Amino acid sequence: MTAPTRDRPPRFAVVATDLDGTLLRRDLTVSARTRAALARVEAAGARHLVVTGRAAAGCRTLLGRLDYRGLAVCGQGAQLYDVGADRLLSSAALHGPTVRALVGRIAEQAGPLKLAVVTAGLAGEFIVTPGFEGRVRHGWRLAERPSDLWEQPVDKVLIRHEELGDDELAALAHRVCAQEVTVTHSGEGLVELLPAGISKASGLAAAAALLGFEAADTIAFGDMPNDIPMLEWAGHGVAMGNGHAELRRRADETAPGHEEDGVAVVLERLFPPAALRPAAARLRS
Repeated sequence: MTAPTRDRPPRFAVVATDLDGTLLRRDLTVSARTRAALARVEAAGARHLVVTGRAAAGCRTLLGRLDYRGLAVCGQGAQLYDVGADRLLSSAALHGPTVRALVGRIAEQAGPLKLAVVTAGLAGEFIVTPGFEGRVRHGWRLAERPSDLWEQPVDKVLIRHEELGDDELAALAHRVCAQEVTVTHSGEGLVELLPAGISKASGLAAAAALLGFEAADTIAFGDMPNDIPMLEWAGHGVAMGNGHAELRRRADETAPGHEEDGVAVVLERLFPPAALRPAAARLRS
């Protein structure tokens, strides 16, 4: 005799997603298909949790456009941000003199660096040195003097090099200063120095402690090396098809790319429409 179908929660209670290169398309929008998949997640009683390298100050408007109102892990795990209340619940900053000296040590081995910093708090700024990029983007502030970078508390430092590739520069920075700061690579031209011990895994673990879920309850999606700690912390880690080769090698599975709605493809499999759920689950809902 076949055992009756049991009413049980979804396999994953939390869906943790990176933003750029993962949930977002190139134009920084979320497709209708992905929005529908996230609605299925919510309907099943699970939670969507944004885990982004962007500082809270740099994603407030973006998260608002996505109608996201919950907790977000920002700044590569350094910040827990209550989006609905527009309030930082926790934040970690670098020790200015220490990281400034470390940048000097990296430059001694690599040669001249182009620098940017993200200053602390919800009023944080993105301050760049001349030549950090071909143009100063909207919202960036150009440092008139190198000392301008260090006048305020800093959450992260970004380094670029005209000749070294990102992986090579990140490896060099890791050799020079990994005992004193976290080094990560979050995108093209984005090698970052963060407070020691900070990663998307540490931020996600802090969110789990606050919200009451476990690693095993979590499926995580990402595209770059900065997402590796998060994917390895989660019960199931999904790399995007457009993602970095090392991330794809270490993930549990690889989804289609972000332009092909890869997050939605996986969520549609794990969170089927109500009409396809077991009878007991339909009665519960």
